[in-house]
Amino acid sequence: MIGRIPVLDLGPLVDCGRRPVKAVVGETFQVTATVFREGHEALGANVVLRGPAGRCGPWTPMRELRPGTDRWGAEVTPDVEGRWTYAVEAWGDPVETWRHAARIKIPAGMEHDLVLEEGAQLLERAAAGVPKNEGREAVLAAVDALRDRARDAEARLAAALAPEVTAALATYPLRELVGCSRQVPVLVERERALFGSWYEMFPRSEGARVTEGRPPVSGTLRTAAQRLPAIAAMGFDVVYLPPVHPIGTSFRKGPNNSLTAGPYDVGSPWAIGSADGGHDALHPDLGTFEDFDHFVARARELRMEVALDFALQCSPEHPWVGKHPEWFRHRADGSIAYAENPPKKYQDIYPLSFDEDFDGIVRETLRVLRLWMAHGVRIFRVDNPHTKPVAFWEKVVAEIGRTDPDVVFLAEAFTRPAMMRTLGAVGFQQSYTYFTWRNTKGELVGYVNELAGEAAACMRPNFFVNTPDILHAYLQEGGRAAFEIRAVLAATLAPSWGVYAGYELCENTPLRAGSEEYLDSEKYQLRPRDWAAAEREGRSIAPLLTVLNRLRRRQPALRRLRNVRFHDADNEAVVAYSKRVGDSCVLTVVNLDPHHTQEATVSLNMPELGLAWHESVPVRDELTGETYHWGRDNYVRLEPGRSIAPAHVFSLRPSSPIGGSPTP
Repeated sequence: MIGRIPVLDLGPLVDCGRRPVKAVVGETFQVTATVFREGHEALGANVVLRGPAGRCGPWTPMRELRPGTDRWGAEVTPDVEGRWTYAVEAWGDPVETWRHAARIKIPAGMEHDLVLEEGAQLLERAAAGVPKNEGREAVLAAVDALRDRARDAEARLAAALAPEVTAALATYPLRELVGCSRQVPVLVERERALFGSWYEMFPRSEGARVTEGRPPVSGTLRTAAQRLPAIAAMGFDVVYLPPVHPIGTSFRKGPNNSLTAGPYDVGSPWAIGSADGGHDALHPDLGTFEDFDHFVARARELRMEVALDFALQCSPEHPWVGKHPEWFRHRADGSIAYAENPPKKYQDIYPLSFDEDFDGIVRETLRVLRLWMAHGVRIFRVDNPHTKPVAFWEKVVAEIGRTDPDVVFLAEAFTRPAMMRTLGAVGFQQSYTYFTWRNTKGELVGYVNELAGEAAACMRPNFFVNTPDILHAYLQEGGRAAFEIRAVLAATLAPSWGVYAGYELCENTPLRAGSEEYLDSEKYQLRPRDWAAAEREGRSIAPLLTVLNRLRRRQPALRRLRNVRFHDADNEAVVAYSKRVGDSCVLTVVNLDPHHTQEATVSLNMPELGLAWHESVPVRDELTGETYHWGRDNYVRLEPGRSIAPAHVFSLRPSSPIGGSPTP
């Protein structure tokens, strides 16, 4: 039933409150509700935040967000990991009702003594709930003043409206007819679930030797570990490895996804399984589990975590094919159906079918995941989760979360919005997004506002600028400036972003015109790179990636999603936006045109920056070190190739911090 004072339309909600809202430790989010009552009497509302084991968080007063809408809101900040709830309390505010009437009646000479005595009785009741050292004396003094008939009525009323009395009762109001909404679940996870800078690398290419006419020599986990210091020096937090398991030989793909492989072709890591084992084994060319443990330990020494690809599919030689034929779909001729995305065919991969032994696949999946978790992996990038039942992932992610709540799952689901959002709702901590295909100002503003709005309650984006099989036309055609622009956008718009190795070298040659596949894709062949030569010759944008990642670690505002705000720029090729948390504030202005210089007037919403409309403040460009003075309207000129990037990334200190405490 509706309460005495209705509380409706709570937000945020996931699946009508049946699943938890997502947050990380120290992340601030807004709770909203529709609150109203009959007649004209005043009311109030507050958020009740309860942490693990029922621990009650701070009492947070709400305010009407827009007068006359009955929509109330307040910001809350959970401070420890675990399962929380929030609820909204609504109540009658008899003191405010009396204040409103008294301000009208006393100046009009209406019922002086009666009105003031009613106020005295209310304040007397309210004083009982105010702690002794937090304003009780001021409230009791106001009671005495209201009853002091030796003073004129307006002076007696003024004593009751004094700032110290108002402040005490704002913190400890007199509440009547208190009602509470239902409790909404909130899951608070570690910060890596929201924030991180990812670097994808193929271990087999690091230290590999490819000589024409000779068998290639694969890199190993040991040679790949030698690359880790350079990745850490660029400021990356997560090193992501594609599948490291044995690779099948049947229908093995050759270079550039050709159907015929030569005797020395290495095949796709996503064609998992051979006589050497399946998902619980290492490819023998990469080394042993001792080598894998060394790689993980070295990454940890460098303040990085290892993410491992989890691709739930098999080559024809995978042990599951013989042991569990019921896990696969068979065609009319009795053969196992291989993967297809017509016109693409993946004859080297068998997808699983879940309907014959759902529970058996769940058990085996949990066993495999826990094996790699035992070897130090706490992050899994899940390949194509949208091609498996959502109910399967809900069960798997929940079971892992029950015993190991620090494990993070990233959904590689470039698919329909409903599926992407539902995967987040059932437990995936992060998701790939459409960022790669959002390149114009309108596309970026609309999409980022969508992700940072209601969607943020369940879906956390990871803005990968490229992947081994996604090379957007913008990068193919825009040259070095395009790579710089997309890096700045991804690193400053999303709390998690990622690059695939070679991005820093601006690799941009497609397989053919109109394709998003790389020529000589690393998915099908070894691709050793001469990193040192690229640095010497100035072909690398690693210095830009380093600056961006260091800034992200230093500025808490860039480690959040819900706080992005766009500002006006009178040029469609220029986008401006800011992020604030506490006293951390970053303002970014980007030229989206990689070919031409663009000029614009950027008009800032100063209160969003914690500034007054008339203020002018120093801003430091973190890309160049230059300092400017900016106010409400500012001229910019951004030229590709002129600086480290055709963008400004300004840090500034607002005069009125908001949004919770910065993370150390």
